[in-house]
Amino acid sequence: MADLPSGFEDLEPLVAKWSKPTERKRNLVRIESTIEELDEFYQKIFPRIEEVLGFLNERNLHRFNPQEKNLLFLALSLAEVAPSVELFRSPEVPDGFDSRRFVRVHVAHQTPDISPA
Repeated sequence: MADLPSGFEDLEPLVAKWSKPTERKRNLVRIESTIEELDEFYQKIFPRIEEVLGFLNERNLHRFNPQEKNLLFLALSLAEVAPSVELFRSPEVPDGFDSRRFVRVHVAHQTPDISPA
């Protein structure tokens, strides 16, 4: 079974590493990767991001199937990685606060449940 919706087969190799269901997990993948790995991910998904977002915007977030969730998580990983690639040229923010220390606060009525099925 495919990990992504039809039409996004070229992004399948990214799923295992980059399709993470939480901000914390996406952040950890970013800071544990090399800048070369971030560049490679960025170069593969950035040219497709408008198509990815257009596809996702046509669907109900609360009814995403597992393949659609994986695609969403890849898009969110791009948002996590882009500043490192475009601005910092480093997996971590230079001279920044250790991002592993950030703790996300979950507010149930404001946070949609998009956890893996």
